[in-house]
Amino acid sequence: MNSVQPITLLRPTPSSPDKQAAIPGHRVELQLLTTLKCNLKCTYCSLGVGEVLGSQQHVDYSLDQLSAFVDSQLTGLETYVTFYGGEPTLNRPYMEEVIARFPNFRYQLQTNGTLLDGLPDAVLARMSNFLISIDGGEGTTDGYRGRGIYRQVMKNLAAIRPKTSGSITARMTWSHPEISFEEIDHLTEVFDYLYFQFVADRGAYPAEGMAKRKAIITQMVAKFFQHPDRLYPIIPIMGMVRNKVMPSKAQELYQGKTQCRASTHILNVMPDGRIFPCPDLLYLPEMQQGSVVDNWLRASPLQPDPAMPCASCEAYSFCRGNCMKNLYLAYVKQDEDYRREVVEPICELVRFMGEEIDRHDPQAWFARASLPVRKLITDCEVYEYVEIMP
Repeated sequence: MNSVQPITLLRPTPSSPDKQAAIPGHRVELQLLTTLKCNLKCTYCSLGVGEVLGSQQHVDYSLDQLSAFVDSQLTGLETYVTFYGGEPTLNRPYMEEVIARFPNFRYQLQTNGTLLDGLPDAVLARMSNFLISIDGGEGTTDGYRGRGIYRQVMKNLAAIRPKTSGSITARMTWSHPEISFEEIDHLTEVFDYLYFQFVADRGAYPAEGMAKRKAIITQMVAKFFQHPDRLYPIIPIMGMVRNKVMPSKAQELYQGKTQCRASTHILNVMPDGRIFPCPDLLYLPEMQQGSVVDNWLRASPLQPDPAMPCASCEAYSFCRGNCMKNLYLAYVKQDEDYRREVVEPICELVRFMGEEIDRHDPQAWFARASLPVRKLITDCEVYEYVEIMP
């Protein structure tokens, strides 16, 4: 990966006349990194790049500074907060203080799930969604996260179910080359929704591994279309079907830009108060977008670029740019190895998934679907809480 030299940023003052242009539309997603500490050591952790993980263990800005930033830069915007990390539950007092200070915000918790049983009932009750990191079944999850982690997470999920009316979503990084369809399918029975992302690791996509992933995608898509009156709750398939059946939705929700929203309205606030559009690019100085401490905000620097080949891709209408971090590193920073080993295989899998969906005629399926299923395909709230498709 190319090294990046620090650059000088022009910092608009709170009174800058174009400050509202930093967030297009009417909504903003504040991902508050409560700490960069974590109680696990997942082998593929993206925050490990650039020695970010563990570098900031405490929130250094005050709630008064956060409140001033919200009042100055985000006035009038519908605000969704995700508590993020590291492992955000390691800083439980901060979560409680934010919820008390901003009672009208909507909240989500992205967590490895190992400490859920220690959260107060009042915090659990305020979460609209729990995004639980998991890697598959017990053997796969424990292989990446440590012995006994899968059972601990399942035990904690059972404990919090009666205490929340929010959805509980599995956030699976699809890493293991030998993961089975049955493992993934089982997660749809344990969680309300399953969201997966293809791992962004070099060397993760040999030809044999690509063939296995495609075989599983074929099975998942086939099961999704089996019953028009019962939803198979896999968010990437749901989102792709929505984009194919109702392409105007992607334009409307993402201001015609990228579906990962890093170009429009996701703000990742580090514990020191610096703001970045993508949690995987916290180590790049040129990606800084603002500061809670200094109370400034600019439009996301992570924008579609002519160097990115997306506009000419047949998948663009339903993929909407996939992961901007991947595209930025591969085509703007010109990391050829990353492009070849990570981005191109993932794009191939996304195109394949779209082709499999088309084989089942999603428009005809949607026309036959029950009203509850149609509503979830069109407006599932969890779309707002996950990053990309897929």
